[in-house]
Amino acid sequence: MTTQQITGGGRQAFRLSALWQATPYSLVFLLFFLVPLALILMVSFWEFNEYEMIPAFTLHSYFSIFEGCSSLNDYGDVCVTLKTYWSTVRISLVVWFVTLILGFCIAYFLAFCVRSSSTQTLLFVLCTVPFWTSNVIRMISWIPLLGRNGLVNQNLMNLGLVDKPVEWLLFSEFSVVLAFVHLYTMFMIVPIFNSMMRIDRSLIEAAYDTGASAWQTLWNVIIPLSRTGIIIGSIFVITIVMGDFVTIGVMGGQQIASVGKIIQVQTSFLQFPLAAANAVILLMVVLMIIWGLTRLVDIRKEL
Repeated sequence: MTTQQITGGGRQAFRLSALWQATPYSLVFLLFFLVPLALILMVSFWEFNEYEMIPAFTLHSYFSIFEGCSSLNDYGDVCVTLKTYWSTVRISLVVWFVTLILGFCIAYFLAFCVRSSSTQTLLFVLCTVPFWTSNVIRMISWIPLLGRNGLVNQNLMNLGLVDKPVEWLLFSEFSVVLAFVHLYTMFMIVPIFNSMMRIDRSLIEAAYDTGASAWQTLWNVIIPLSRTGIIIGSIFVITIVMGDFVTIGVMGGQQIASVGKIIQVQTSFLQFPLAAANAVILLMVVLMIIWGLTRLVDIRKEL
């Protein structure tokens, strides 16, 4: 037996071993991701009435979603569906921007301003403290602070800054964005911090040696080398916020429209094909956003 045959047999055995190792993960991915997506796509083309779903290929659900969206209404506004999707995207972009600024600043402080690795670890663990409780508890904790008779309004009135309670602190887009930032900033901190810790410190020293200022070093060295973490964190935050309906329902007081909330209401009324069609459209919007973000950096090469 030649050396080439032995090498070829070893490679084949390695491929078979890798295939067997990947099989459990592939089955989990198939059963819990691809199959549910296929079922949602299939149901979105079904017909339905007040009592049952009827297996049949129809575009009725999609036409119903965008009914009346071909022109402006009597008040000069777009249809409810487009307004709802725009509201969802707008809130997601605001949350993304705020979490990006906070996440980048915190990650920068941990990576470059804290010299001791033990202190770094301690501060990083402190950032995870909010995750030790459930999302619902963290959301509800804002209500005694932001309510009409809450701590914030009482202090503002005691200081004479306002004459009456500020109404928009709770059950508004402000409270929704605040809750999202509180819940999901950690998803931005972790990947950015990971990217910053992998930056060669000699590059930063070289930038300072060539006369670059702190802002020039940040803009031309640190931010480009942290780009992978920024993109990954952005994908996490945007995809989670786009599909969230619990936070919007609780902190928005059932007054803020979102696609996730519409899907939840439609499923509660057993309008599953309509909810599935909305889920498919939302998925396509999220995939387009992810596609746009991944065009900025090849994540597979830089991980």
